[in-house]
Amino acid sequence: MPKVLVLHGAGMNMRGKVQTEIFGPMTLPEYDERIRGYAAELNIEVEIFHSNIEGEVVNKLYEANEDFDAALFNPAAFGTGYPALVAALSQVKFPTIEVHISNPVRRGPASETARVSHGIVAGFGLPGYYLALRGVRDMLAAKK
Repeated sequence: MPKVLVLHGAGMNMRGKVQTEIFGPMTLPEYDERIRGYAAELNIEVEIFHSNIEGEVVNKLYEANEDFDAALFNPAAFGTGYPALVAALSQVKFPTIEVHISNPVRRGPASETARVSHGIVAGFGLPGYYLALRGVRDMLAAKK
């Protein structure tokens, strides 16, 4: 069974509380519950981690390097201006897929972390996590 780390970046804890016109009314715990359901349906083991602190996300990536097959990352406010995070994403041995509920390019510059990600899923709402998980599962199966 593939093991996937799901990382939520800075500000994700505010989902359902602010910018509901963009991201909808669901809270981060509700996101996590839905993501766990998607993973179970796809026979994927997930661990979910959130932090508003760049160093904690960087440390989590490095700690995961030996134990995970892939990572999904919603950088949220970490999309630009975080070179240590970009470096960590580029150095881990597993593929990383950047996931966005909305299309962030509509609101500003493209994510810097997207440059080092293996793929990007954006604009599909929460089902984007399902798409990313399924893509990772299929990508890993094709490598075997």
